[in-house]
Amino acid sequence: MASEEEVIADGDWYPPNSNGSIAAQLVSRSGEVIAQANEGAVHSVAPLAALSFSSRVGSIPRRVTFPDCSVFETRDNDAVDAFLQARGRKAVSRAYHLEKFHPRILLFALCVVLLAFGIYRYALPAMVEVAVLVTPPVVPQLISSGAINALDNTAFSPSRLSADRQQGILERFERVAVNAEGGVRGYKLNFRSGGLIGPNAFALPDGNIVLTDELVELAGGDTEMIAAVLAHEIGHVEHKHSLRQIYRAAGIAGLVMLIAGDVGSGVEDVLTQGGGLLALSYSRSAESEADRRSVDLMRRSGMDPAAIVRFFDMIETKLGDHSETSMLSTHPGTPDRKEAILKYAGNAN
Repeated sequence: MASEEEVIADGDWYPPNSNGSIAAQLVSRSGEVIAQANEGAVHSVAPLAALSFSSRVGSIPRRVTFPDCSVFETRDNDAVDAFLQARGRKAVSRAYHLEKFHPRILLFALCVVLLAFGIYRYALPAMVEVAVLVTPPVVPQLISSGAINALDNTAFSPSRLSADRQQGILERFERVAVNAEGGVRGYKLNFRSGGLIGPNAFALPDGNIVLTDELVELAGGDTEMIAAVLAHEIGHVEHKHSLRQIYRAAGIAGLVMLIAGDVGSGVEDVLTQGGGLLALSYSRSAESEADRRSVDLMRRSGMDPAAIVRFFDMIETKLGDHSETSMLSTHPGTPDRKEAILKYAGNAN
């Protein structure tokens, strides 16, 4: 009887072993389930117990498989669920429940964020210090060698400074280095034309220090000021600032990988690529330490202990840098540093 017929859902019927579909309805009538054409012609019929219903997964269409291997497919998942539940059959799979949004997902995400913050804030600094303590000398050498080679192949070119000018700077550098930890043999001054990097000076973890022609030209004939900058870089080496920054950057890359999965050879790039090393900015405390060490080394060398202040004056006057960052990516925050240096130099007298 017509009153016993229930339209379950609209969809498409696929004949056995065929990819061609026919618009159809899924109908329940007198205990049987029927796939029939919209005009009423029956395609397949079977008792409910003989049918196979695919599990609900997101919005993927449901498939109802008949014993003759024909298939009825519909996107009306809710209608199929309602039909099955009304007859006491399980309508929704566990996988569907798991993929649905639940408030506990927010709690889990919050826990991940808090864990990442805890690692970044507390565990990472401790791990960096341990790594610095146990680092064998060969590691800074490998890092520095990789950085120099990468920069020579991508940015630097041989220095164009005259031999006399290089010698004058080198003599002052050695006067400073002889008073530093490791002595003159612990440091090497490398002259390079900076190219796109421009005026810069930076220290590598093994004691190699790079000075660009552009910075020398910017300084004019003030080799004492250049010596103060190099003394500052020696301070970074003594306190292992660059090694700490490299390990910290590698640790952050590892933390990102832990959370987001494999994002490439990020740790390897940080440890071996010169461009990555140049991008590492020292903290204000590290810069202050290196500034104070410059004062100490310059005084022991018989030169002006506050000569590095002239470096900051030069940046402000020649480059118009009055902001929170200087021209040197590895030396941020020139404001207030001059005052701190002069105060330290005065108190150290």
